[in-house]
Formats: sequence, C-alpha cells, structure tokens
Amino acid sequence: MVLVLGLLTLGPLASTQNAKAQSPATTGIICTEGPSFNLTAQSGYIQMSDMNTVYMWSYGTGTTAGNFQYPGPVLCVNEGDTVEITLHNSLPYNLSTSLIFPGQEEVMVDDGTLPLHLAQPDLANDSLTDSVANGGDITYSFVASRPGTFIYESGTDTKTQVTMGLASVLIVRPSMGANFVYNRSSDQFTPEEEFMAFLSEVDPYQHAAWEKSVGKGRNYNLNNYHAYYWLLNGRGFPDTMADNNASWMPNQPYGALARIHPFNDDPGAGQAYHPYPAVERFINVGTEEYPFHPHGQNGQVVGRDGYPLEGPGGEDMAYENFLVNIGPGQTWDVLFKWYDAEAYDPVTNPVDVTVPDLANVTIGMFYSGSPYLGYQQTMPPGTTTLNQCGEYYIISHNHALFQLDAFGQTLAGPITYLRIDPPLPNNCP
Repeated sequence: MVLVLGLLTLGPLASTQNAKAQSPATTGIICTEGPSFNLTAQSGYIQMSDMNTVYMWSYGTGTTAGNFQYPGPVLCVNEGDTVEITLHNSLPYNLSTSLIFPGQEEVMVDDGTLPLHLAQPDLANDSLTDSVANGGDITYSFVASRPGTFIYESGTDTKTQVTMGLASVLIVRPSMGANFVYNRSSDQFTPEEEFMAFLSEVDPYQHAAWEKSVGKGRNYNLNNYHAYYWLLNGRGFPDTMADNNASWMPNQPYGALARIHPFNDDPGAGQAYHPYPAVERFINVGTEEYPFHPHGQNGQVVGRDGYPLEGPGGEDMAYENFLVNIGPGQTWDVLFKWYDAEAYDPVTNPVDVTVPDLANVTIGMFYSGSPYLGYQQTMPPGTTTLNQCGEYYIISHNHALFQLDAFGQTLAGPITYLRIDPPLPNNCP
C-alpha cells in the first residue's frame, strides 16, 4: 500500500481532532431515485484533465434537453419495483436512439404507435430494441426482479452511440435493505460509504467527426477507433478527486474519491464502533479491460453482472483479491475496509523508525506532518499540505498504465485516492 505521507516528525504532536462527520453529498454515489424516470438523450461537452473539451452524447433528467451530464444519471430502484423509463430523443442530426437494460427480463415498450409489447429488434434502425426517432419519446418498463449493479445504454448503433457516451448505471437495492448489496447478511455495508468507479474511454477523433461533419460521422472509420482519454466517473485525474458537483465541471457531476472511516467491529475495542465495510461498484462501458487496483487493502468480490457469487447450493463464493479486472460490459460489486492493523499511537505504540534527513525526504502533498491517523504537526518551512484533519490517503488506479493518460499527458485518467478519516467523532470538513 502506498500511503501519501512521509514519516517526518518535527515538533510536538497535535491533539486528535473532534466533532463532525463528512457531508454525504460531497463523495459517494448520487442516486436519481425511481422507480419512474424521464431521460433525454442529447449532446454536450465535458472537460478533460489536459484542459481540452470533448463533444459527447449522454443523458439528462427531464423531458427536454438542457440537463446534459456525463455519465448519465445513476438510476436507483428497489427490488420488486416496476421501473418505468421514458426516453426523449434530442440527439442531433435526426438520429434514432433507444435503451437496453442488460440483466433485466421482459422489458416492455410503449412507443405510442403499437400496443404495449415486449421489446423487439428494430432492424430498420440498426437497433437491438424498439427505437425512437429524433424529437420523439418512448417508454420502457420492467420489474426489477433481482438486486445488483447494472448498465443501461443505447441499443441503437451501439458501436457508435455507446462509445459516444450513451450509457450509465442502474442500481437495484435488495429487499433486505438499501445497505445491502444482495440479499445476504454478509453483504451489508455502511450506507455513507457507497462508491462507484464508472470506467470509459474517448477517441477524440470520433467525437470531433460527429461534431463537425454535418452529423454523419462520415469522416471517421470505426475500424480506426483508438482511445486517447480514459475516464473514471466521466473525469480524468486529478479532477477525479474533486467533490461531487464540482463547480468547474458542471456537466461531470460524479467525483471518484472514496472516503471512509477505520473498520472496527468490536464495540469494546476502545475506538469508534464502525462494524461494516464500504462498497465500490465497478462499471465498464468501454471497449477495453480495466484492471483496477486499490493499493493497501484487498477487496471482497461479492457479485458480478448483477449476480451474487454463489455456488450451486447457494454457498457463498465471494473471494478476496487485490485487483479487479473489469471487462467490457461488466459490473463488479466489491466490499472493502481499512483498519489500523498495527495500532500505532504516538504515546503507547510509536512508530519505531529512524527518520531520514530532510534532504532525503519527499513530503507528499497530503501528508499531515505526522504518521499517526488523526494527528497534525508543524511542517518544515515552505512546505504546503492539503491534509485537513490528520487523515490518510491511499492511491487507487488502473493497473494498465498506458491508460493513465490524457492525449499524451501522463498521470491522468482513471486515478483516484481512498481517504481514511480519523474515527468518529472528528472535525474533518
């Protein structure tokens, strides 16, 4: 595990922090609650970490264009809900479009012309399901019969429309409660510690062709598709670490910083009782594999593609791994936690190391000045820190290192951090 802090300790230790918990709106999944939704397929722009802007297609809430965001809204429903999604087509260039819901059964369609019917291919429009012409709307409905993490995406000319951005996430909460991934007691998580890693990529030549070629994309051959940007929740590093709804990215609302507290399932251990892990929902709507690697803690893989990992007799087949390799079109559900295995304390159990000379130390930008969780300390002259309350930061990134790039700018793309706050109560902002 790579902790972004040094072991330089100068001056007296500050006291531990006290008092308030994080605001749940700044990090974690932002749900658009159902079970009924209005989505509008439309065009817009997003900002890349190299400060370029890229033309995209995506979804916004409502019945008209104007709420463009990428990724599209995260739709959250409960197991057993009858989900109804009305899609309004405001795409440019007179394009038809549609929605498909991998993992959902018996999707019904109301297109305003035929009676309510099961979704069927629309071969005339190169669509896997009933499509809607530009300016029109169509309604899809289905019963959310099983919990899990799912993708919703365009079913029309998918090789073009999905890579242009028409895809997002559907979360079905289990009947056991919103703080479970599946209907198993072993899958309970801390509700405030629910995160997603929505992985995608962009070929800017494809996007520029659709933006500038009078709408036919005819200056672009999909056989030449090659990604130059790789994104995490629609952002590239360092923007991935910014809060949800960061003001300078009005069309990219979802941050990717995971923020948790130390795990402790022993109420008599003398520290804050925090008995359930966090959950990360991994979603890959791209064309490449994403081997995502959170440093420092293994994850417990509990589900794939909306199915809990179980044997033929229902036995729990969840497994621990240090890397999750998400293939195109896959979703993975992973529980994780962090705990102070060494129980370091500045008085009773100090870190037993020889502190190197300042000339031999590089101090990370998130270092608090102390190696102890919840402590801050005077930093050397001229040193700045982004540390707020003695928290730890642990890097998480895609392990296909060529994907950590933004059109040639390295150390970009699918990179973020796990932030570990001191045990509650604390005064972390």
